[in-house]
Amino acid sequence: MSAAPINKNHFLNKEESFMYDREARFKMEDTMNAARIEYTENGVMNMAQRRCDVIRISMSGAVLGILTQYNLPKQFYLDIPDARISKVGCLLMRTNANNTIEVRFLSLLTKKELDRIFIFSTHPNHRDRTMDIRSW
Repeated sequence: MSAAPINKNHFLNKEESFMYDREARFKMEDTMNAARIEYTENGVMNMAQRRCDVIRISMSGAVLGILTQYNLPKQFYLDIPDARISKVGCLLMRTNANNTIEVRFLSLLTKKELDRIFIFSTHPNHRDRTMDIRSW
């Protein structure tokens, strides 16, 4: 049996996705914020909520710690109530064995939203962060 030759000049090798291939990668920063995952179960009949922790975050994605293993849909909303950030659309990228999941945001977080998350973080790296009340 001989394997089929690999054609490196195939037209599908030139296809790329803006979101995953050309998007700039943003550096993940450690944080510790309480958050909530919201998604629909059974079609549109039931809205479920689960608690989680934001462990690492960047403008385009996050690593979330969940309490127990449960089945999550591919798309859901993330709320960070302390920072008053709600309904951030997320796409589940990977589920890890240590009860963490990696998600990508459907739209980028702004620098202002990230700063607000870091202000309310309980992580030691963000202990001295302050905010300007006028810009809230």
